Amino acid sequence: MVQPDCVPVIEWKQNETNCLEEIQLHMNETAGCKRIWDQLLCWPDANPGETYAFTCPGIIFHFTKQTGMVKRSCTEQGWSDPYPPYSVACSMEEDVSMDELSFFSTIQIIYTVGYSISAVSLAIAIVVLLACRRLRCPRNYIHVHLFSTFILKAIAIFIKDAVLLDGEGSDYCTFSTAGCKISVVFLNFFTMANFMWLLVEALYLNYLLLSSFPQGKKFYWWLVFFGWGSPTFFTTLWIFLKVYFEDILCWDTNQDSPYWWIIQGPIMVSVAINFILFINIVQILMKKLHPRDISLNNSFQYRRLSKSTLLLIPLFGTHYIIFNFLPEYSHVGARLYFELCIGSFQGFIVAFLYCFLNQEVQTELCRKWRGNNYEFMMPSRRKKNKWTVPPSSGIKVTNLMFKN
Repeated sequence: MVQPDCVPVIEWKQNETNCLEEIQLHMNETAGCKRIWDQLLCWPDANPGETYAFTCPGIIFHFTKQTGMVKRSCTEQGWSDPYPPYSVACSMEEDVSMDELSFFSTIQIIYTVGYSISAVSLAIAIVVLLACRRLRCPRNYIHVHLFSTFILKAIAIFIKDAVLLDGEGSDYCTFSTAGCKISVVFLNFFTMANFMWLLVEALYLNYLLLSSFPQGKKFYWWLVFFGWGSPTFFTTLWIFLKVYFEDILCWDTNQDSPYWWIIQGPIMVSVAINFILFINIVQILMKKLHPRDISLNNSFQYRRLSKSTLLLIPLFGTHYIIFNFLPEYSHVGARLYFELCIGSFQGFIVAFLYCFLNQEVQTELCRKWRGNNYEFMMPSRRKKNKWTVPPSSGIKVTNLMFKN
């Protein structure tokens, strides 16, 4: 099975091969005009005075949908130039793809920088959360798993770019190696794992807000099993179907492929559930932070509610809902900017908000930095933390969220 977009390319390559073989076979024969390959069409042997006309080659239809005829005449001096020229007969502009290439090149530079910054910041955040003994708890362990998926996803993207872009440079439509397929498999796995762990974060926070029972290790391990087990299951199923029913190219072309829903379907469901959980938490916060329940003025209340809501967006990946239910190949430019450029910095934002700005983390780092004299060196009157809810409010569980 061949990817539809590659059919004219493969046909063009086959015509080139056949034409060059014919040229080699009839090299010693004399003719008015010998067979030639002009990179687009193969012009056969001809006698002076003969004229041949061919339709525009199929490969040009990648740039234009208009058809046309190109002619060449055999003269005493040899083949004439094509008339009308290919650019006129086939309505093909020489620089038709330059803007597109520049656009994709810019996109690649931006998301490469974004994923690099995110990976480094997340790696530092993981070291901090695991190195400090007092920070080791299920809540931070879940953060570590999420941070790991961001890092592994970034690495998978770098590997895929290195493998596939090199393959596209040579001959993308005939480039199909085990290495490039493995790189796509890892990218799909870690992308799905990233979305599953975003869902785990939402589930765990809802559990903290709604459950009156102590936090058990069993619930945490069920979340770990779900976060890594579900992408393993769906990716393995997708690999099996691709190997036996759709083994084309590097498995990175998914347009009109029914098997792509095995990867995309669970991701879309996770984004939808995350959005519902996000709305649910916002409603809980609005009830918890109501002025009649706590002695805060309206402006301060809504300011705190807005901040806490904005903090949840990168943690839950709620912003993905914008393009989640649109066709994959609609608004491609906007999707690329949003999902690759802006999305590449999501890991950095998550690490910054939920580790480096975390009051609990800052306190623990200061304690380790200053040693045993930390308490004596602290100001006698601590600055009021803007994320801390007064004890009289009756909100205890939400402090866990505001600290992250």
